Amino acid sequence: MHALSLPTWMVHVSSVIEWIAAIYFIWQFADVSGWPAWKWLSFGMLPALISAMCACTWHFFDNSPALGWLVILQAAMTVVGNCTACAAAWYIWRQAHV
Repeated sequence: MHALSLPTWMVHVSSVIEWIAAIYFIWQFADVSGWPAWKWLSFGMLPALISAMCACTWHFFDNSPALGWLVILQAAMTVVGNCTACAAAWYIWRQAHV
């Protein structure tokens, strides 16, 4: 855990918590608004959450070379998350213009 300073840990952990909250609130918005297309954005955000958790896990174990595969998984989940969030945004836009 010594790889990051306390303020940096605070940013990492709060970012993960905020991302979980955003996923939850978007899901709630979809229910309240009666616009289920927004639920796709919640799903589309999950790979980015996995990416953030990979980063936190790797740093928690002092950037251990044995966990180097987490860096690769983090990068892959970032790409996948960007694509799925983009696809979800497009789907919401399409549903609004049908």
